[in-house]
Amino acid sequence: MNNQPHDGQMNSRTTVGGDTGVVDLLSKLTHQGAHLAQEQVSLVQAEMREGITDIKEAVGALAGAAVVGIAGLGVLLMGLAYLLGDAIDNTGLGTLIVGILTLIVAAIMYSAGKKKASATNLKPERSIRTLEDTPAAATGHMNTAGVKQ
Repeated sequence: MNNQPHDGQMNSRTTVGGDTGVVDLLSKLTHQGAHLAQEQVSLVQAEMREGITDIKEAVGALAGAAVVGIAGLGVLLMGLAYLLGDAIDNTGLGTLIVGILTLIVAAIMYSAGKKKASATNLKPERSIRTLEDTPAAATGHMNTAGVKQ
C-alpha cells in the first residue's frame, strides 16, 4: 500500500526534512506538560510534609516552654506572696494580695486579646481577588496594573 499523500498534500504524521509531525510534537508536549505538572505536585507535597514536620516540632517546643513557664510563674508568685506576707506579718493576706493582682493583670491581658481577636478578619481578601482575576489574566484581558479590560 502506498503511504505517500495524494495531490501534494501531507498528513499530520508525515515528517518533513527529519522534523516530527505536528501531532507527534503536540503529543510529546502534552506528555511533558503533564509530567512537569506531576513533578511540581510532588515537590509541593514534599515541601508541605517537611513544613508540617517543622511546625509539629515547633509547637511541641512551644507547649513545653509554656508548661515550664506557667510552673515557674506559679513558683514566682508564691515566693512573692510569701515575701509580702512576711513583710506585713500576715502570710495569708500577702498571698491574697498577690493573687488579686495576678487576676487583675490576667483580666487586662484577656480584654486586650479579646479586642484584637474580634478585630481580626479571617477572610483571605487578596487570595479571593486573585482567584477572581485569574480567568481574565489567563485570557489576556487584564493590563499590567492588574485591572480587567
